[in-house]
Amino acid sequence: MTHDDSPEVHPELRAYADRHRGRADHELKTFDELHQLVAGGQLATVLLGLPDMQGRLVGKRFDARYFLEHVAAEGTEVCSYLLATDLDMRPLDGYGLASWQTGYGDIYLQPDLTAWWPADRAHRSEEPQKIREVIVLADARHLKAGPVEVSPRQVLRRQLRRLEADFGLTVKAGLETEFTLFQGAQDVALRSLRPLGSHNSDYALHHPLALGQFLRELEDTLAGAGMPLEAVKTEADPGQVEVTFRYGPALAAADQHVIFKHLTRQAAQWTQNAATFMAAPTTGTSNGLHLHLSLWCGQESALIDDGRDALSRTAQHALGGLVDVLPQLMPLMLPYTNSYKRLAPGSFAPSRMCWGHDNRAAAVRVVGHGQSLHLEIRIPGADANPYLALAAALAAIRSGLERSLPLPEGVTGVDFGQAPRLPRDLPHALSVFAGSDRAGQLLTPDVVAHYTRAARHEADVLAATVTDAERIRGFARA
Repeated sequence: MTHDDSPEVHPELRAYADRHRGRADHELKTFDELHQLVAGGQLATVLLGLPDMQGRLVGKRFDARYFLEHVAAEGTEVCSYLLATDLDMRPLDGYGLASWQTGYGDIYLQPDLTAWWPADRAHRSEEPQKIREVIVLADARHLKAGPVEVSPRQVLRRQLRRLEADFGLTVKAGLETEFTLFQGAQDVALRSLRPLGSHNSDYALHHPLALGQFLRELEDTLAGAGMPLEAVKTEADPGQVEVTFRYGPALAAADQHVIFKHLTRQAAQWTQNAATFMAAPTTGTSNGLHLHLSLWCGQESALIDDGRDALSRTAQHALGGLVDVLPQLMPLMLPYTNSYKRLAPGSFAPSRMCWGHDNRAAAVRVVGHGQSLHLEIRIPGADANPYLALAAALAAIRSGLERSLPLPEGVTGVDFGQAPRLPRDLPHALSVFAGSDRAGQLLTPDVVAHYTRAARHEADVLAATVTDAERIRGFARA
C-alpha cells in the first residue's frame, strides 16, 4: 500500500507481536512463515475479518493458497453496508458511506499482515501440529482512495497518530472484560437459559465440573491462538467470567479483544454453552470492559512526575480531559439501550463522571505505582466496540492536553460531591453526542455523523419494540 494513511507496522507493535504471539508451537510471526505453512499443507483456510461497527468480525473465508496468491496483496471487495448496519445486519438509510441512495457499492478489505491468529482447536485435534484456520484482520479502504475513516480500526488509529504527532506520546493498553456463560447452545429459547453457576464465585478456584471444563477449553483455545493471556477468573454473578490480557500497544489490544470474543463464543459452543457480552444480560448482572491506559514518552511513563508516584502535568491534563469530554462521547462507549442498564448507583459500574485514586466507584480509577501507574476507565460495558471505546478515551485525553485542563478534584469512596451524572439512557447520550462541537473537532464531523446515525437507529428499534418486561408488568394490570 502506498497511500499516506495506509496502516504502518509500528516497531513496538512488531516487537510485541514477536514476543507474545508465540505461546504455542505453531505460532505465526512472519508472512514467510504463512507461506511455509500453506506449502507444507498445514494451513487450509484463511478467515479475512473486518471489525465492524459493533466490534464483530465480518468478512470471507478463503482457500489459503488463493489468499496468498490473490488476496494478501490486492485485498478483496465487499459490500460497504458492512460498516453501515446494526446488530441485525439490516441495510439502513442515512449513512454517507452506504445507503440505497448510494447504491450500496463496494469497499476493499485490505489484509493487515501483521495481525493474524490461529483460529481452530488444534489442541483437540488428532494432528496438533496442523493449524487449519487462521484469522487475518483487515482494514476498510475505498476502491480508489484511502482508508474508510469511519471504520473502527481507522477511528482508533487516527487518535493514536494525533497523540504521537502532537505530543510525542504513545499509548499502551490492557483490556479487562467480563462475560456471562449460560447452559445450553445459543439457539435454545433465551428465556430458558440458565447461568452456568448458581452463586457468587468471585475469585473462586474450585468450580462445578461444567464451568471448569469451559474454563480449560477457553484457556487452551486462547493459548492455541497465541493470545497474550494474563488471567482468567470467575466473578460475582452466576456464570460470570473475567479475562485480562497483558499490556501492549493500544491497537494490538483492541485487535486481540475482537479475536478473543470470537474465540470465546467458539469455546462456549464446543462445551455446549452460550457466552454473552451484553452489558446487562439479566436484571442485576453487569458485564464491564475496563480500559487500562498509560501514556509513554519513549521508554518512560508520561503519567508520573520524575519517577515519583505524583501525577505528572500530562496525567493531570489527561484526567481533566476525560472528566470534561468523555460524557459527550458516550455512544462510543455505551452503544446500546441495554448498555445503560449496567450503570447503577451503588454498584461497581460508575454512574458519575469523576476520578479517584484506587477507587472502584469512580469512572476513572488511577491505579498502580511508578512506571506501572495507569488510568483504568470503568465506563464501557462488555458490549462496547474496543476500537471506539479506546478512541473516545484518547480523544478526551488529547482534549485535556491541548487545552492544558486542570486536574479536577478526585473522589474518595462514593462521596461524589458535584460530579455530574453520566447519561441515563441512549437517547440522552445521543442528544449530547450529536450536539457536541468538541466531539466533531476531536473525532471529525463524519465520524460523529456516522455513529450518531447508528445510535439513533439503535434507540428507535427498542423504542418501538414491546418487551417481555412490559408484558409482565402490564398484561393483567394496565
